[in-house]
Amino acid sequence: MDITTLTGRNLRRAMEAAQDGPVFIAEDGRFTHVLLTIEAYRQLAEPRRNIADALAMPQAQDGDFEPPHLTIAVKPADFA
Repeated sequence: MDITTLTGRNLRRAMEAAQDGPVFIAEDGRFTHVLLTIEAYRQLAEPRRNIADALAMPQAQDGDFEPPHLTIAVKPADFA
């Protein structure tokens, strides 16, 4: 997601830039507002049911995620 920073009153450009990601609006050198598309806002404002939902990875776009298999060798403890 791209982040765009604009100053001044160029609303049309800001709305177009918000299609690619949040638009930070600055006044007197300080960020004062963030412009989002309504879809991005709804995604952020959507209530989470539980901590697992909040921390869940988004669905993969290019196929299923297959983590590598891990093999752990177990050795007996040496108490000598």
